Amino acid sequence: MPVATEAGVFLPGNSVPDTQLSHWQRIRFVLVLGALTALGPFTVALYLPALPTITDEFGVSETAVQFTLAGTLAGLAFGQLVIGPLSDIYGRRSPIIAGTILHIGASSLCFFANTMAMLGILRLLQGFGAAATGVVALAVVRDLFRGHAAAVMISHLMLVIGLAPILAPSAGGFLMTLVPWRGMFIVLAAFGIVALALGVWAMPETLPRDLRRPPGIRNVMRTYSTLIRDQAFMLLTVAGGLIRVVQWSYIAGSSFIVQIHFGLDGLAYGLAFGSGAVALLIGSQANIALLTRWTPGQISLSALCVTTLGGIVLLALAITETGGFLGFQIPVIAILTAIGLVNPNVPAIAMTGHGESAGGAAALLGFGQFLAAAAAAPLVAVLGNDSVAVAAVMTLASAAAFVSLQTAKRASQRSIRRE
Repeated sequence: MPVATEAGVFLPGNSVPDTQLSHWQRIRFVLVLGALTALGPFTVALYLPALPTITDEFGVSETAVQFTLAGTLAGLAFGQLVIGPLSDIYGRRSPIIAGTILHIGASSLCFFANTMAMLGILRLLQGFGAAATGVVALAVVRDLFRGHAAAVMISHLMLVIGLAPILAPSAGGFLMTLVPWRGMFIVLAAFGIVALALGVWAMPETLPRDLRRPPGIRNVMRTYSTLIRDQAFMLLTVAGGLIRVVQWSYIAGSSFIVQIHFGLDGLAYGLAFGSGAVALLIGSQANIALLTRWTPGQISLSALCVTTLGGIVLLALAITETGGFLGFQIPVIAILTAIGLVNPNVPAIAMTGHGESAGGAAALLGFGQFLAAAAAAPLVAVLGNDSVAVAAVMTLASAAAFVSLQTAKRASQRSIRRE
């Protein structure tokens, strides 16, 4: 079934969970999957307060340091592309265990990195290993839920996942007062050990052996070929990537903007960054209530209108240098709140029609999202690493995401008429 032809996605109606779980079982899934998925964002965000310090210690440009952030995001992107189909073949638990072991090793070696090139390579491997937790978590949600139910579950999941960007920069800023920046990688290795323990002892297997896909590169390529030919799915993947550009252009540039341009310290930056994460949380939880009245597609299109308008306001304030720090932060909070409404819905829409290849579908979605996020960091750096650069990228990406999602809606409607 094409991705968006199911009721309750772009069109009115409700889809129900494929499996009935008790209230406490749902809470357990949210907590376990949320903790696992948080490994990726935590790996990216913990060391953000240290970027200016790393720049000074290695004697390199801000752009060069930004590439270590881009490397981590690229690892998350390509890791999902590899690990997603493996989870359709070997089940959900084994890839999590293997990925977290790689993450632990790379995090430990980052502590000893003595060149920017070595740090960049190890950050790439860190991201690759952490990718397992994110892609498998989304596949697990699709194993158990569809349509509206999946969107609600992902919204609940965002409540837990959202703690990572709230805690990571704040924790990183606090750690900078206690230990050198290298100590952050020991913390990340410890987080990886926790994720490994969850994968071994707390993560149930949700993909029975009789539903797994046969092994072999040919079968993996056939899965990807089917997904790529689905026009609505690919447009949703593009939209999801552009949404991440909006989010990660702020993440990539915020450390330099807040600490250097506005003169706040690392701890204050962590608090400012945390307020953005709170906005994402508010949006994702408001989405649950809104889903009782509107479809995921309707909510997402409306929210993207808000992000585009917010981006225009932010760009105007940045160009005219009006409002200082609050003139930057307040529009960003509005944009991130709206992004919180979109984040759970786009993957829920895209995954609805691909239960038989949930790992591959989650991998393509994740690949698009993190590859786009990886491009956002150097793009912001090249454009000047200032508030104007961040505002311009956020605005253009929001508008393009709206166009992609609207086109996906039309593609799904054409598919329904053909059926």
